[in-house]
Amino acid sequence: MDQRAFVRRRSTAWERLEALVGAASLRGLSAFSANEIFEMGRLYRIVTSDLAFAQSRDYDAQVLEYLNRLTARAHAYVYGRAAEGGWRRFARFFTETFPLEVRASWVPIGACALLTIFCACIAWMVVMHRPADAAALLPSEMIPAHITKSLHNSNFAFSPQRSAEMSSEIITNNIRVSVFAFGAGIVTLGIFTIYVIVLNGLMIGALGALFTQAGFGRDFWVTIAPHGVIELTAIQIAGGAGLLIAAGVLLPGRLRRRDAIKRNAARAGVLIAGVAAMLCVAGTIEGFFSPLRFGEPVRAGVGIATAILLLLYFGRPITRRAV
Repeated sequence: MDQRAFVRRRSTAWERLEALVGAASLRGLSAFSANEIFEMGRLYRIVTSDLAFAQSRDYDAQVLEYLNRLTARAHAYVYGRAAEGGWRRFARFFTETFPLEVRASWVPIGACALLTIFCACIAWMVVMHRPADAAALLPSEMIPAHITKSLHNSNFAFSPQRSAEMSSEIITNNIRVSVFAFGAGIVTLGIFTIYVIVLNGLMIGALGALFTQAGFGRDFWVTIAPHGVIELTAIQIAGGAGLLIAAGVLLPGRLRRRDAIKRNAARAGVLIAGVAAMLCVAGTIEGFFSPLRFGEPVRAGVGIATAILLLLYFGRPITRRAV
């Protein structure tokens, strides 16, 4: 049987199992009827057999990856992982699911990171050569009229008593922007996602150059470093999620486009959930730590520490349990 016919004939069972697993993740198996539990077990065995058949025929990697993911998720409920409480599922998401998905999605995330770096370097060189050209790169509201003091002394004018309020506003705004960029990227097939990534890179490079020319360059970088390392990483991951959805539409491979979109949407959902948590951490640092009048070495040290912790979090050895 060729692959196209195989996918067409077997996809109904796959979709039904995926629907049952999705319902179980939301409501738990305790809400299932006896017939639904029996059906999940039966479909799990069917899809496992389909996976073995596809492997024996050396079908396309996308089909194998989809079936691997589906059987792994179903295995958790058929063989007991679903008995985990909410806190254990929460912990599993952040210790396994999210960092592993970031690794699996390194191509679109890496593409966003490279695009950010490239645009930041271009903006830096242009503005360092001709500061007036900043107006051609950025919206007017992003360009400071006159830089007469450091970013640390001008960007955090609120008192420590308002830290909780400001942190909440920062977190809400950052998450809104990331989700909007992700959602709009779906509608525009990744075009708006790329626009946000480009604009973000241009903003970093242009503002860094403007503050450097004003004599506050080092302060600029150590001021944004404590929260910026996490925030910028989250933006690249959100961009990667948007490009994943676009890839499901534009590059479905040998899967049906609908199946490719569903598969990539599930992966992108994991990334966006993790991004929201990262932005909560970054917003908390920006609201509570950044306004404090610590010297440059302390701010630089916190930025370096967050970078090291991120590398350890995403790069540490992870053994997926019981799949």
